[in-house]
Amino acid sequence: MKTSRRNVSKRAVAALVQACMLACAGLCEAQSYPAHYIRMIVPYVPGGGTDTLTRTLAPKLGETLGQQIIIDNRAGGSSAVGTEIAAKAAPDGYTLVMVDTSFTTNPALYGKLPFDPVKDFAPVSLVASAPVILVVHPSVPIHNVKEFVALAKARPGELNFASGAPGSSTHLGGELLKLVARVDVVNIPYKGTGQAITDVLGGQVGMMFAGISTVRQHVRAGKLRAIAVTGEKRAAAMPDVPTFVESGLVGVDSGTYWGCLAPAATPKDIVNKVSAALHTVVESSDVKPRLEERGYTVIGSAPERFGDNIRSEIAKWAKVIKSAGIKAEAQQ
Repeated sequence: MKTSRRNVSKRAVAALVQACMLACAGLCEAQSYPAHYIRMIVPYVPGGGTDTLTRTLAPKLGETLGQQIIIDNRAGGSSAVGTEIAAKAAPDGYTLVMVDTSFTTNPALYGKLPFDPVKDFAPVSLVASAPVILVVHPSVPIHNVKEFVALAKARPGELNFASGAPGSSTHLGGELLKLVARVDVVNIPYKGTGQAITDVLGGQVGMMFAGISTVRQHVRAGKLRAIAVTGEKRAAAMPDVPTFVESGLVGVDSGTYWGCLAPAATPKDIVNKVSAALHTVVESSDVKPRLEERGYTVIGSAPERFGDNIRSEIAKWAKVIKSAGIKAEAQQ
């Protein structure tokens, strides 16, 4: 009996020692991190919103962490190609990926993905968001959300809205508005946002959701009328336009967000270190104003908040996509 107890005791001590050694190793690794450059994957071609955001952050983030941030554009598959590369990278903190809202809409749009958006990643930080704004052609007799709902209910199926590709923020924003307001408005799809805006400017289509930076000049010129923006608060780039919540319609929380992910099993201390650095960067005086001028709203959240956001957004958009019967084109 005594021998058995001694063996159990020895195993317990050995397990405790091993756990302490692993903890110390992780702490030492986090303290020495980063020892060389960090690769930040952008799963899109250069020049888009995700690329612009990342390139705005990268120099300051590298300065804060003490190592260079190398941006690696890996486009394809509606962001799935670059995101898969990140999912399969070594979980050492030297490969990160900046994702946008497609990360949480793709599961419902495409069904099968080469990665699990929850299990295969360690959320680092929700970095920024950008609301979409509902604009109408001046010929449409509405000036606010209340008038929009009243007109849409009085003329079901007669109003229409333009959108970009199926599943884009311009499309999902309109579908979510229909679902929340319980109105019948017809979607007019285009292959891209540019042609959609052209036809709304020409009056061929009555309205659309669009990014602020895309339509702000047309609103200021009086060629389009701004009705409301999504988001919890008014956009700094267009502070005179009320939110949907202010306008009495709660739940139209579409728009685009961007967040940083690391491969699953990346040490928690490293994740926290990068998260804190990103928060410092987006709130810095030489980055925050530049982002807000371009229509972004800075966030810089803790990893846990980003994880909660991912799960809630996947559930929300699955409901909208199923309700609208949206079928995305095959991934390229």
